[in-house]
Amino acid sequence: MNININYEDPSFQHDEYEKVIDRVCEEAALVYGLGPNAEISILLCHNDYIHQLNKQYRNIDRPTDVLSFALNEGEDDGYDGPDTALLGDIIISLEKVQEQADEYGHSFERELAYLTIHGMLHILGYDHMEPDDKAEMRKEEEFILQRLGYVREGEEL
Repeated sequence: MNININYEDPSFQHDEYEKVIDRVCEEAALVYGLGPNAEISILLCHNDYIHQLNKQYRNIDRPTDVLSFALNEGEDDGYDGPDTALLGDIIISLEKVQEQADEYGHSFERELAYLTIHGMLHILGYDHMEPDDKAEMRKEEEFILQRLGYVREGEEL
């Protein structure tokens, strides 16, 4: 899998962020059979930047933690298999990562891993609008996070 990580602000560039994102995306590629030609782009940004995108694309006038833009959005089948090259874009607010890590009492790395897999699952067609869909998506998120050792404080592997 090809993982392109970009930064709205060059000062955000950090090897540890990239390691977390790479691990999560590679694990998702393995678990969901994405293949070596699959490509995802990830942008790490400020709250102001993701706020603008959230307002423009979702008509929600506030910052959010993660946005996903699947290139095959609206198609019934979701991911088309290993021959598909471009999956889509994930935008993550690093300010929200820190806020939510503090709020939920876990590490920055765990929250970044969570938002990365959350965004990846949206790219792959998962949603959380209905309670059953939300439960399924949460199960998939936790499955990937536990495989990588990103557990919440007090949780066992």
